[in-house]
Amino acid sequence: MPRPQAGEDPFRAIADPTRRRIIELLSEQPRTAGELARSFATCHSTVSEHLSILRQTGLVSYTEQASRRIYSLRPGPLTEIATWSARYSQPPTYLTPD
Repeated sequence: MPRPQAGEDPFRAIADPTRRRIIELLSEQPRTAGELARSFATCHSTVSEHLSILRQTGLVSYTEQASRRIYSLRPGPLTEIATWSARYSQPPTYLTPD
């Protein structure tokens, strides 16, 4: 079975540090792609590619205002990731304390 691409799997999507930073920025407030791009030392098209992956996984959405896209964070997939990872935040029960 082939491995899912980053755009299909929220776990793989957040594995990239640039995409995690985009999520952090969008958690503060909605932003345009240009506003997000100014926070990185990469070109605008690279940030657009990251936004596309985040949109494909449902982590980010946008609304159109005039001729601009305003990107917003969608917490649903992050909640799913947090719920999954919380199960492993405690030591396994088969480990005995020292």
